[in-house]
Amino acid sequence: MTTNGKPSTALVLAGGKGERLRPLTNDRPKPMVEVNGKPILQHHLSWLSQQGITRAILCTGYLSEVISTYFDANPIKGMSIEYVKEETPLGRGGALRHAFENSFIEQEFVVATNGDILTNQSISEMFEFHAKAKVGITILLKDLVSPYGIVDLGEGDLVKGFREKPSLPFSFNAGVYIISSSLFPRFPSIGDHETTLFPDLAAESLIGGFKCNSYWQSVETQKDISEAERHLGLVSET
Repeated sequence: MTTNGKPSTALVLAGGKGERLRPLTNDRPKPMVEVNGKPILQHHLSWLSQQGITRAILCTGYLSEVISTYFDANPIKGMSIEYVKEETPLGRGGALRHAFENSFIEQEFVVATNGDILTNQSISEMFEFHAKAKVGITILLKDLVSPYGIVDLGEGDLVKGFREKPSLPFSFNAGVYIISSSLFPRFPSIGDHETTLFPDLAAESLIGGFKCNSYWQSVETQKDISEAERHLGLVSET
């Protein structure tokens, strides 16, 4: 069911191996690595539930039983959770298409996410943009921040000033999408949608970019875990 067309179903990519997080991922998929005592995926699904998502379809693969066992015992209030497992790796685009084709989805619009990110982005705001722009896919974009301080040079190579880790004039795909269901047949059966489908859709003016001005954190390294735990700790104190 939808409310004024707003999607209430999400496809969540949850099959990552998390090579850079080993040994934490030796016995669990990357989204099941814990942040503040709970799996990243639990934080992620709780956020989706708060955004009005009532049905989550998890695209699983590597150690999929760890995910299903955990959420069978720890359900998310107000959300049904389903699992579509890849027997062989299909890539992110293939995983989304496989999950869509193996689930009964009647909605005109679907949310799709990377299950290893933490955010409080408003899905409603993204959907309002999507509907107004009349595009096939809306991508959440995040400004790229320099990992280093920037030194500004002036005439004669004299230093004019310093900027500590400023935002750069580039954006990256933040792993949250609003997708018109009619486009899923165009997703690759195997492969990544960003390199196969998205260039074609961009050429057809069918992709919109929504700038994220909210908290967003991808968990790729031990340092990312520490930063996420610090942020969540600050939030819990307010």
